Amino acid sequence: MQTDTHTSTQETITYSKVKSFLKLTKFTLSALVVFSAIITFFTVAEEYNWKQVFAICVGGFLVTAAANGFNQIIEKDLDKLMNRTRLRPIPTGNLTTNQAFIFCAIFGVLGTILLWVFTNPLSGIIGFVSIVLYALVYTPLKRVTPFSVFIGAIPGALPTLIGAIAASEGFGHVTFFAILLFCIQFFWQFPHFWAIAWVSHDDYQKAGFFMLPSKGGRDKSSRSQILVYTLSLFPIALTPFVFNFTGWVSASVVSCMGLVFIIQAYNLYKSGTIDDARKLMFGSFLYLPVVQVALMIGHKFLI
Repeated sequence: MQTDTHTSTQETITYSKVKSFLKLTKFTLSALVVFSAIITFFTVAEEYNWKQVFAICVGGFLVTAAANGFNQIIEKDLDKLMNRTRLRPIPTGNLTTNQAFIFCAIFGVLGTILLWVFTNPLSGIIGFVSIVLYALVYTPLKRVTPFSVFIGAIPGALPTLIGAIAASEGFGHVTFFAILLFCIQFFWQFPHFWAIAWVSHDDYQKAGFFMLPSKGGRDKSSRSQILVYTLSLFPIALTPFVFNFTGWVSASVVSCMGLVFIIQAYNLYKSGTIDDARKLMFGSFLYLPVVQVALMIGHKFLI
């Protein structure tokens, strides 16, 4: 749920098929998703099976890349309308729809198989479900209702569940701790993505996307909801501490990050400026990995 920005039209003529396919995967975004899955695995797992680590990294990347690619296939005509997406591989003709579909299908199948075989079946199933939800539910809903962001937040948070389930045995199972970690990433996505949507609102309107929480766009209702969800994230991020999965040190780090995040959201609430939305957006990029690492260390050492 993040943006691609390109500035050179010449690039669309010169970049290779390899680079085109790499752009289709949204490599940086996919890598961040894999980070969430692997850090959750290390948080939950009592022992590290390096085959599982490999499967989460590679399988998780393939599944995420497939979802991103299918999204671009479905939105290829709409991508031409927006500055942030008009230079993607399909709108520019660097890739055909068939080439992109075959690529994404292979990635999706291979990623699901890797997760299924080298971790457990439930991880593979969740990985496949994330592709379906993102590509076939979230993507078309973006032009229908702001509620699409809620739907998109589910596959956006599933990597944490995949990582936690991968650490379980047998068919795979979901623990209470895994649910808490899922909830943190789920709620984090609302201020994160709405900040991006605030910055890119004019562009989204060209394609008829409803990405801010209010159909009024950059209005007071949207600002209020961004602040409310950011405030809600604060206690949710502390639930691992409340239920004795982590200690005071990690709770302090999580609290500090939460306070900074709230201040950024409040600044956007007061001003409604794109500059403050951009600060919240970059703050969200920092918030999640710091909190996830703090929770991992806090759980392992109970600090």
